[in-house]
Amino acid sequence: MEELSINLNWDLAGKDFEPGKYSPDHMIFVNDDISMPSSAAPDYGGNKNSLNPEQGLAASISSCHMMTFLALAAKMKWPVINYKDKAVAFLGKNSKGKMCVTKIELNPQITFANNFEVSKEEMIKMQDRSHRYCFVANSLSDEVDVKINI
Repeated sequence: MEELSINLNWDLAGKDFEPGKYSPDHMIFVNDDISMPSSAAPDYGGNKNSLNPEQGLAASISSCHMMTFLALAAKMKWPVINYKDKAVAFLGKNSKGKMCVTKIELNPQITFANNFEVSKEEMIKMQDRSHRYCFVANSLSDEVDVKINI
């Protein structure tokens, strides 16, 4: 099985390493050309201009769901020309009282060429299949809710 990896680098950068005093800012390196500033969520002392892990999780599921949808739509000969999503990660406590991402909501909006249309029922089936075949969704234990927008 293929291994997919990132590199992460955090440095104290001359600050005190004490509760609430060190920076959560770090860098994630996808490869030699792609890196992204990352931090904690702003509510947890992080930088609002950096990717936080919860957003990263929402981005991962959104991206995987989209790629799965596109693969299935291509097989069905659905002429997709644009796909947009707003993924939202919700934080809360799980059944064990631990903070976690309790739900991720996907809001895909798909545009087709040549006035092509699918029924709401067809779209629900396709989105359900996309979710069931998405590698990242199959890795999560909590809820992913796909909102159908036609």
